[in-house]
Amino acid sequence: MGRIIAIDYGRKRSGLAVTDPLRICANGLPTVRSCDLMAFLKDYCSKEPVDFFIIGEPKDLKGNPSESVKYITPFINQLKKEFSDKEIVMFDERFTSAIAHQQMLAGGFKKKDRQNKGKADEMAAVLILTSYLESRDFSMKLS
Repeated sequence: MGRIIAIDYGRKRSGLAVTDPLRICANGLPTVRSCDLMAFLKDYCSKEPVDFFIIGEPKDLKGNPSESVKYITPFINQLKKEFSDKEIVMFDERFTSAIAHQQMLAGGFKKKDRQNKGKADEMAAVLILTSYLESRDFSMKLS
């Protein structure tokens, strides 16, 4: 069983998270400049088995696609082309950045560390992946 990579795609940088080989928990990967993301993913996938990608889907409060979708769509198209053998799943990312900042506060991060936007992006990717894993566990229990 391969790993799952979650991507919190941003115009400047992207937060990343990955599961362990058994897909039990999510761990952060280094935040990557979005212009370097594809090269990072190719390198990572050449070293580790990855089955699919979870992409944070930005939505507004009503559940409609937000303005950010126009920046993510070209990346997804490129990802589909480069990794045609892997599934790509969009997963709701509403509030993940806000929750990441709250967790940094609750975790006692110093102000300087909380201002590190790359760390917040990484934490947002972990939240996306954790939420995805939990939703899958719940749906499996219903079956």
